[in-house]
Amino acid sequence: MEVCKNQNDEELRLLLELSETDHFLHKKKLLEDVGLNVESPVCIKSSSTPDQLNDLLNLLIKRARVINLNEVELYFSGDVVNLEHCVSPRNELEALHSVHEAINNSVSSESCTIKHIKRKLQEETVNRIHEVGNKFREETRVVGDSSVEKENSLLDWAVKNGMKTRLHIACVEGAGRGAIAKEDLKVGDVALEVPLSVIISIEFLHESDMFPIFQKIDGISEETMLLLWSMKEKHKNESKFRLYFDTLPENFNTGLSFGIDAVMALDGTLLLEEIVQAKEHLRTQYEELFPVLSDHFPCVFPSELYTWEQFLWACELWYSNSMKVIFPDGKLRTCLIPVASFLNHSTCPNIMHYGRIDACTNSLKFSLSRTCFSGEQCFLSYGNFSSSHLLTFYGFLPRGDNPYDIIPLDIDTAEDDEGSEVGPPASKWSSHMVRGTWLSKNHKIFHYGLPTPLLDHLRKARNPTCQPNTSTHELLETDLDVLGGLSSTFEGMMEALSDENQEDREIAGWDVKLATEFKSLQIKIMSSILAACDSGCKMLESELGKHTV
Repeated sequence: MEVCKNQNDEELRLLLELSETDHFLHKKKLLEDVGLNVESPVCIKSSSTPDQLNDLLNLLIKRARVINLNEVELYFSGDVVNLEHCVSPRNELEALHSVHEAINNSVSSESCTIKHIKRKLQEETVNRIHEVGNKFREETRVVGDSSVEKENSLLDWAVKNGMKTRLHIACVEGAGRGAIAKEDLKVGDVALEVPLSVIISIEFLHESDMFPIFQKIDGISEETMLLLWSMKEKHKNESKFRLYFDTLPENFNTGLSFGIDAVMALDGTLLLEEIVQAKEHLRTQYEELFPVLSDHFPCVFPSELYTWEQFLWACELWYSNSMKVIFPDGKLRTCLIPVASFLNHSTCPNIMHYGRIDACTNSLKFSLSRTCFSGEQCFLSYGNFSSSHLLTFYGFLPRGDNPYDIIPLDIDTAEDDEGSEVGPPASKWSSHMVRGTWLSKNHKIFHYGLPTPLLDHLRKARNPTCQPNTSTHELLETDLDVLGGLSSTFEGMMEALSDENQEDREIAGWDVKLATEFKSLQIKIMSSILAACDSGCKMLESELGKHTV
């Protein structure tokens, strides 16, 4: 950002730049489609009225939305109407923070008028962050503190070892344990600060009696070493992390622990194959390690501690509780972070960025991206994951709409590459997907609530000469064929999904209930696709009728 002085009016120029390595061509085209010049700054004059300032802020946020789109959001933002509003809670928070940071980092030698404008823009940006939180806030009902004695003991130990926290642990309805704000926390406040000394990483393993043995094993990864270390460490009464291991459950209840009934309840979904393959991969990994290690080093790897069940437990521990952290030396390490693991996931989290050790304090800080009031649950972002991923590796389905709940489509995109001379490179995608059409903001003709890249691909597949300037009649017929084919595909997929009997579901185990809940979500998504195709066909037939009169 820079301040430019004209004869009678100062200008504040703000340019949010695109990363040339992050889907640059796609985002550049999208900015151009909404009438935004990639290289042109937004100019804010000192004489701007409140309405003009609001319009300019909206322009900045629209640009920031495009810049902060991830791959899934970008795929479904081909319809530029979506950019007029919140694309997703994550994207909106990132966009608002990008604008707020740019204003904060602007030069300070300005007139009082420019400083006043900057302050008003900062205040309005924070207000909009609050609005996002209010719109997507998840209600928290604390059901008791008495059942978290072990967790509070861990909390006390961590504080004595240098941790700073403005949260306490409680049991919350529908989520088990959760972190609750002890006071009102505003944007930028540090809710939790964990010193490096209480973070479980490869550094501690280097000091263990197991490390010399690990050095003799060819090709063993750091992750595998940590996995095997934790299997033994959990049983040591003298372990530094005894209180942490005491808080861990006997069973993590993730998709990796699904029984045969739950796996069969997923019949017809892609998740069934994903879970089966994941468990087979883990079983193969276990059999490569044992009983060989127990035979060669029985004192270090006693067979009674290194069973398949204990190995699976450790895998679930590291999948569901570990975090990727960048250390002061620049290396990315997988860690277990006591207390931080009590923060639950949300699609609109309070904390979004927490993956780097502060070199000055030698601690990991969890700063707020949106307000968390006293008594509210403080949520973390585990990542931009689909419900299938969260179920498999974390054992839950998120509340509310998850914008990353996509169904990948097995479509050959080779013809896209072959025909790359036609159309801009930004229109090419290597894979295609769908999600619930209720998330789309454009259900009009030629859009139907479906992703633009998919529709463009299917149009080209059915009519290679079909271009934007194609006659309306030809485009209508092409789209009618596209929607008919898409409808047939999803009718076949729906037939493979048989909904479970409600009475059976009520008496089923935790895993079957979770599996059937996931299948219901898949049915909801597919039903929305079929409804969109049906509605679209009716619109097309109506338009074709007008052209034949």
